[in-house]
Amino acid sequence: MLAVTAREAAFFLPLVVPICLYVCWSDLSMMKITNIAVLALLAVYVVLGPFALEMSDYIWRYSHLAVVLIAAMLLFAVGAMGAGDAKFAAAAAPFIALADLRLILLLFAACLLASYAAHRLARATPLRRLAPDWQSWEAGRRFPMGLPLSATLVFYLALGLVGA
Repeated sequence: MLAVTAREAAFFLPLVVPICLYVCWSDLSMMKITNIAVLALLAVYVVLGPFALEMSDYIWRYSHLAVVLIAAMLLFAVGAMGAGDAKFAAAAAPFIALADLRLILLLFAACLLASYAAHRLARATPLRRLAPDWQSWEAGRRFPMGLPLSATLVFYLALGLVGA
């Protein structure tokens, strides 16, 4: 049983999806998650959160942002994560109910594996010609984490919408 409700998902999902699509595109094409996308995602939570959540949950979830931001900054400091990825993960954290932490970790793992496999397959096939200028093709070992991070948030909210 998910802790995220259909009501929360219905409020958040319509605005989160276009932001996440933009994050996927920008990270694949430029290997950057822009500050404007991160701020837009945070703005969705700030503005819609009081309508989607109980006020105590709404306020409590700002602690998710702080915890993820600190952890992500540490990962960035040791070179394990990009700055845009860290900021995006922190901005996405308030959308996640703490009770769904296990689910979100499993969902992220699945999205990461699927994204990595799809990106590497596309890079090695003629599909690459559809977007020949994407910087992610030539990024070597670096991987555009905006793709699995965005997919995780969208799938999580979509599961909440359908009441899975």
